[in-house]
Amino acid sequence: MRFGKAAFLLHRRAAVAAVGLALLLAASCLAYLCIGEAFVQPAEALKVVFGQPSPDELVVGTLREPRMVVGLLVGAAFGVAGGLIQTVARNPLASPDIIGISQGASALTVGAMTLGVTSAGVLPYLSVLGGIAAAALVYVFAWRGGLHATRFVLIGIGFAIALRSITTLFMTKGDYLVAQQAQIWMTGSLNGRGWTEATPLAWTLLVLLPFVFWAARAQRSVTMDDDTATALGVRLGHVRLGLVLLGVVLASVATGAAGPVDFVALLAPQIARRMTRTAQIPLLCSALLGALIVVLADLLARRLFSPTELPVGVLTAAVGAPYLIWLIVRSRSVRNGGTS
Repeated sequence: MRFGKAAFLLHRRAAVAAVGLALLLAASCLAYLCIGEAFVQPAEALKVVFGQPSPDELVVGTLREPRMVVGLLVGAAFGVAGGLIQTVARNPLASPDIIGISQGASALTVGAMTLGVTSAGVLPYLSVLGGIAAAALVYVFAWRGGLHATRFVLIGIGFAIALRSITTLFMTKGDYLVAQQAQIWMTGSLNGRGWTEATPLAWTLLVLLPFVFWAARAQRSVTMDDDTATALGVRLGHVRLGLVLLGVVLASVATGAAGPVDFVALLAPQIARRMTRTAQIPLLCSALLGALIVVLADLLARRLFSPTELPVGVLTAAVGAPYLIWLIVRSRSVRNGGTS
């Protein structure tokens, strides 16, 4: 597609998938706003969304809409983060919650909570710092004259286990009430989330949007073999570092807003790639799928065992854990088939 001097490569199947996912996401958001302890008519919910007066302003505009917006932003951020990290590692298992990034964000955040830091304006920044620190450690230890995919994932898993143990230690040493709060946060929850979390998250993602556009173009070179990319003049080390850093920041920001919602970053990119059948992970479809997974999971979390509300991470883990097992079994079968 050409717009004046600018030209864009458009993959037809990816475009159709993106439009379909956007429509499905819009329908899911409307259902999210309507369904709850009190059912709201779709017309009334839309009035609130578009700023028109409605008797359901409190239920929709104050209670449901802000929480839904946080879920949309968190899911989109996790979807893009997972796609970028899996692209660099060339491994479908390399998602932020598998290789220690989410655990690094959790360790620093929970540690701060046990020390009495509970401000919603401070904790997200600590999550970003923790995620970046964990990713830096994994990257440094995995680098041996290059970034080998298997080594990257295995070292990340090792750091994830160690950081999770540190987080548990913080919880056992902290106040009981703070430990309970930290436990809910670690599960990944949108309970009580509102515009206080949605507004800074939205601004952060808006600032990062130009870098995401760069990443969508840069990841094409990373999917090539190293010799071809180097021959074309691509500075692979710099590109990979940039993609990993962007993915880490996105995952850490999302973790700071809602906690480590497990498996969204694992599921969304791989489903998106299978839908579009593209050479690289389509970041737009991955973002839409991440948002869709979180919104639907939170809707089920609110209503499945009503009036008890489950953390959204419980639902995503229930779906993601079997998928992770399937990925491991499938990769082992492919490897055995290739060597026989």
